[in-house]
Amino acid sequence: MTTELTMLAWTLVLALVQIFLVSTLRTMETGLAFNVSARDGEAPPPRPVTARLQRAQANLFETLPLFAAAVLIAHVSGRHSGQTVLGCELYLAARVLYVPLYAAGVPVLRTLVFGVSIWGLIMLFKAILIG
Repeated sequence: MTTELTMLAWTLVLALVQIFLVSTLRTMETGLAFNVSARDGEAPPPRPVTARLQRAQANLFETLPLFAAAVLIAHVSGRHSGQTVLGCELYLAARVLYVPLYAAGVPVLRTLVFGVSIWGLIMLFKAILIG
């Protein structure tokens, strides 16, 4: 398996971790009975940390399809290079750092880290489209 595919696999693990974090915190807030019900009634609003983790999860899910597609295109087309590896490493490392920064409510640094993940995507796109 290529390094890029390994980075994609670890990003999927990160996505699962984020799903479990949010669902665990939400269950603690609403109670197990509400969580396993049809949820027809109104749930209380999420606490600030839970809401931040929900937004961090949504943010990952906005860019994950682009990352996955870019990695798969690079793999299928044989466009493996130091640039594709570095792009994947930047994306994954930034996505991992983004979660605790967002959960803690760190404003500017969180946005800069998000920018690093986007830069990793751009590196992948450049390697695929230009070489």
